[in-house]
Amino acid sequence: MKHGFIKVATGTVRTWVGDCRKNTDACVSLAGEAYRRGVRLLVFPELCLTGYTCSDLFLHDRLLAGALDGLRQYLAQTAGLDMVSVVGLPLSHAGKLYNCAAVCAGGQLLGLVPKCHLPNYGEFYEVRQFTPAPEENMTYAFDGQYVTMGKKQLFVCNTVPDFTFAVEVCEDLWTPVPPSCAAAAAGATVLCNLSASNETIGKSEYRRQLVAMQSARLTAAYLYANCGRGESTTDVVFSGHSLIAENGTVLAERRPFDLPGDGDGLLITEIDVGRLAYDRRRMNSWENTGAGTYTEAYFDLTPEDTALTRYVSPHPFVPEDKGERAARCASILAMQAAGLRQRIESAHARKIVVGISGGLDSCLALLVMVRAMDSLSRPRQDILAVTMPCFGTTSRTKNNATVLCQELGVDFRCVDITDAVNIHFRDIGHDPENRNVVYENSQARERTQVLMDIANAEGGFVVGTGDLSELALGWATYNGDHMSMYGVNASVPKTLVRHIVGSFADTERAAGHIRLADALSDILHTPVSPELLPADGNGEIAQVTEDLVGPYELHDFYLYYMLRFGCTPGKLFRLARYALGEKYDDATLLRWLETFVRRFFGQQFKRSCLPDGPKVGSVALSPRGDWRMPSDACAGLWLSEIADLKGQLT
Repeated sequence: MKHGFIKVATGTVRTWVGDCRKNTDACVSLAGEAYRRGVRLLVFPELCLTGYTCSDLFLHDRLLAGALDGLRQYLAQTAGLDMVSVVGLPLSHAGKLYNCAAVCAGGQLLGLVPKCHLPNYGEFYEVRQFTPAPEENMTYAFDGQYVTMGKKQLFVCNTVPDFTFAVEVCEDLWTPVPPSCAAAAAGATVLCNLSASNETIGKSEYRRQLVAMQSARLTAAYLYANCGRGESTTDVVFSGHSLIAENGTVLAERRPFDLPGDGDGLLITEIDVGRLAYDRRRMNSWENTGAGTYTEAYFDLTPEDTALTRYVSPHPFVPEDKGERAARCASILAMQAAGLRQRIESAHARKIVVGISGGLDSCLALLVMVRAMDSLSRPRQDILAVTMPCFGTTSRTKNNATVLCQELGVDFRCVDITDAVNIHFRDIGHDPENRNVVYENSQARERTQVLMDIANAEGGFVVGTGDLSELALGWATYNGDHMSMYGVNASVPKTLVRHIVGSFADTERAAGHIRLADALSDILHTPVSPELLPADGNGEIAQVTEDLVGPYELHDFYLYYMLRFGCTPGKLFRLARYALGEKYDDATLLRWLETFVRRFFGQQFKRSCLPDGPKVGSVALSPRGDWRMPSDACAGLWLSEIADLKGQLT
């Protein structure tokens, strides 16, 4: 449960209609298996202790007494399990019969939640036997203890308070305003549904969408446990289709009729209640409207590290499916171009200017500019691409920049800044042999000055090339490549820039534009570098960015999970070990995590005055709408946690 991870499961058991003893034994057995596999919340289907299809037998005392005995047996035989579970049974109270979910933990009955909405259509006539849950909670006497019986209940884990769950039953989810809406507004981060939903053509897909969207709109986890084999097939068939979703994503699914031969099946994954709580805190549209109106029951679970099995993407910005990735790249390119197009029109720009280096970022910026000009039906010669070779420029990058601009048909110029930078060194008294930050940044600022002045002369503006990853690390020269009139790549991470350019290259190659495609491919294979230090003896790039600041795939990983879900350094490290541990050892992961945190905090002043740029994803760093942080914020708390993690490795 550390870091907010809770291992949860739905459990579908083989049902014997009306045989409470066999059904209870099956539930007890499956609960034991779930506990042995680390499950801490287990949800069974609707009326699992009796079977859902008992019909008028529900009105008979013998079945009701058998269900109560089954609940007693279940509580007694699961008392030693450090988990909480929810089973379904019919209960008579004050002359009425209710379709209930019983919440059990440590051999105790924590509460009873009756079904609110009873179907009365098609093959389902629950209103014939059952009464809907009343508006207000009641008290139910059970073997000398008094428990709450009603729909307004929350079940709260003392050891992980963010793990607060509520329960609804089958049809409740299918109504215009499910009870889970109010429960989530009252504080439930996890929602459990005990269901007996029959299978018809197309229903499983609708059910999947329903569960996923309910978890999304409530920023919650949703466990949907459905009954299967053994229920009566007089008029309908039950498939055991069960789902576990978290904030719109289906984490685990048992497909219809995909059950073992004996009909028993556990669907297990982990939910992240810490992530859910963070999302709710950052959403000012989320209103905790039900606080104080729900009865709370508390339970304890022993704190432990939850073994992870859920998928954690090692490249969270990049879809793994090739088709989805291509669609994502096309969509981002369209958004970038739309933003730039609007800025061109608003600024009445005669030209747009970009510094073209032969690297990935300036390549993507140029592709965006071409797309924007094409959409405006303006000539590509209104794009002015300027290459500015200096001390570190290699023939490889210069040649790629030249071919790229020629093949795209833009206005291309070369301005060698070597003399200008040397004059600047003389003016400020800097020794050119001292290749420190002055040596590097003087080149970056000279390039920006050239671009700005050309833009003024041409009646246009400068398009920035820096990407999201560089902004996160502050890997930009202040008032150098840090500055432009519009930054088209500002919310595109480095790991995704590569795929957008690659996708464009594939399209051009398929269209027969081989020279352009070859140049794009070589750009993709060129080491990322600012080229501010002289090339090596072979004329190759000597200054490789990832050797200095670390692998971009790690920094993008840390950036995504820290900003999107508020992960602490310990949680970032844990997720990185899980997703990327086969590629990087622990010491390497921590080394670059520390670098990321130091730079992210220390370089905020550069992000506080960023140019405008289009937002394309859920993680962005614009100081106007996405990330507000004081430039003087201290990284001490984060770095001390990393220091503790390092200490544990020695």
